[in-house]
Amino acid sequence: MRTATLPDGTRVHCLVKAEALVLDHHVHGYLGHGVALHEGDIVFDVGANIGLFGIRAVQRHAGLRVFAFEPVPAIYAVLQANAVSLGDGRLVALPCGLSREPGHIDIDYFPNSPALSTADVAFWDNNPDALREAVVGNVRNAPPELWYARLVPKFLAGAIAWNMRRGAQRVRCELRTVSQVMRDQGLDRIDLLKVDCEGAELDVLLGVDDAHWPHIGAVVAEVADVDGRLAAVRALLVRHGLDRIVIEREAGFEATPMVNVFATRSAPS
Repeated sequence: MRTATLPDGTRVHCLVKAEALVLDHHVHGYLGHGVALHEGDIVFDVGANIGLFGIRAVQRHAGLRVFAFEPVPAIYAVLQANAVSLGDGRLVALPCGLSREPGHIDIDYFPNSPALSTADVAFWDNNPDALREAVVGNVRNAPPELWYARLVPKFLAGAIAWNMRRGAQRVRCELRTVSQVMRDQGLDRIDLLKVDCEGAELDVLLGVDDAHWPHIGAVVAEVADVDGRLAAVRALLVRHGLDRIVIEREAGFEATPMVNVFATRSAPS
């Protein structure tokens, strides 16, 4: 476990320092188009990685609580360390993923790029250009602290993408459901459900019981627009009253199938 210093001086635990800076740079990308955080909110951060979204949320909003889910043991250990040191007792780290039903799943953990870890490893195999284009886009939009990344020539993107996936380790991880955790934690609402779990976004949403959907205020999810997945996510959200939907490609991901879906309600549930 390493540490990284973020632009405002916050020191966080991490596995890869450059990745921590990139993740912090992307935190703002989950908010907008009606999706916002407020004092006292309850947030589910599904695919929390090392917890930077949650750290920033509790730093900026009094009384807000974040339940942060990370199933990969090596990443969860860092998330838990950050929750203890920076969470103000309001960042709760949970060592599991969320899905449509409880159980277990094998996830490929990438030590060189922990944020890329996924159970849907076939996505990268079936879309060989997607990761290379993501590397190109992220190099072009690197945070100021990583200014030198912008000097990397485009022809090296393929080698960088290969190195990111090198040394993969398959780990067995626990799965629960959104509704199961709501019941276990005694929660009557989720003000923001943030989902970024490398291909499992639809399964996470399918783990919300019909009775709980009216108590979810907003959803933001990164979704791969392949195999009808984006259309299925959108239809599910609209069916449950989250009918104000904006779909946006984040800077650096324009040439990939990855999109951010922002969903809020036009009328109270």
